[in-house]
Amino acid sequence: MFIVHIADITMFYAPASGGVRTYLDAKHRRLALKPGIRHSLLVPGAHLSEHDGIFKVPAPALPFGKGYRFPLRLAPWRNVLHDLQPDLIEVGDPYLTAWAALDARRQLDVPVIGFYHSDLPLLVSNRMGPWFTPNVEAYVSKLYGNFDRVLAPSKVMADKLTGLGVRNVFVQPLGVDLQTFTPDVRDPGLRAELGIGEDTRLLIFAGRGSKEKNLSVLLNCMKRLGDGYHLLLVGSGMPANVPDNVTVVDGFRPAQHVARLMASADALLHGGDQETFGLVILEAMACGIPVVAVAAGAFTEIVDERCGLLCAPNNPKAMADAVRELFGADSRRLGAQARQHVEQHYAWDTVVDSLLGHYHAVLGTHKPMLAHG
Repeated sequence: MFIVHIADITMFYAPASGGVRTYLDAKHRRLALKPGIRHSLLVPGAHLSEHDGIFKVPAPALPFGKGYRFPLRLAPWRNVLHDLQPDLIEVGDPYLTAWAALDARRQLDVPVIGFYHSDLPLLVSNRMGPWFTPNVEAYVSKLYGNFDRVLAPSKVMADKLTGLGVRNVFVQPLGVDLQTFTPDVRDPGLRAELGIGEDTRLLIFAGRGSKEKNLSVLLNCMKRLGDGYHLLLVGSGMPANVPDNVTVVDGFRPAQHVARLMASADALLHGGDQETFGLVILEAMACGIPVVAVAAGAFTEIVDERCGLLCAPNNPKAMADAVRELFGADSRRLGAQARQHVEQHYAWDTVVDSLLGHYHAVLGTHKPMLAHG
């Protein structure tokens, strides 16, 4: 039987890393069940090793990098790719591993797909100031212009790439684990655990407490909402100084833990205005709760009036008004519709089937899909 060998390569893979690892692990599990497909995953590690198709390639640990490693040498990555002889390579970050994949393409003569998971010019601008932006945009344009096809998790990201002159860009949403994130894990005892009344509206935000999440907007929103509403902040880097109606669960929590908290809340609250996809929103919807988020980034593509409300960005009053409006409506029905929406459009099996369409197209074994824009 003809076997297609797909190799994924990325440095975005650490014990507590977010969306990229979630995507790669889900994809690796599902491709293992598909006949005629072999999947290898190349990620950074302390030393060279392989287990179950996951290859660890030596890379030094980043200081204060929460388990991330930053590859500095091209050769080890290129050598592993050369030994594996894949039919197609997918790149999951814009750093050294991307150039290793392009280097391997010259030797192996195979197509390389770039998945643009994070908005690099925006990240650099947030951390270091806007004067670096033109250089970073030129770098992104050059790197992603080299790939046979580029995938972006949302239309807003695809538009940015095409605006930089990158061609062959396709929108490819990520997925949600519908077995982990489900209304079935609701815990009726959570309110007692938090010391709040049964009739208190329980809101939740889960994620990293980084600057672009705009947590101050959520905290100011909670001050406006006052008694009768309570917010649970779950994740690493959360603020210590919060209003009385906010509880912090600080530190990384496993998906099962987050799912229990989400399914037990009444709605998700999200103030981030720079999200490239918004996985946490889909996870909340999969748990059967509606969403109040800002009308910015990728959120306008995944939240509609059937599953939540969008409000003006960076505006605590607008957010508080939207929360009250949500609970003035039938929020339970919205939650049920949110779950249905995710089941229909964001199941991992649907995502992996769509990915295989892209792979077949660049390998010339399938009819091509329509490009973005």
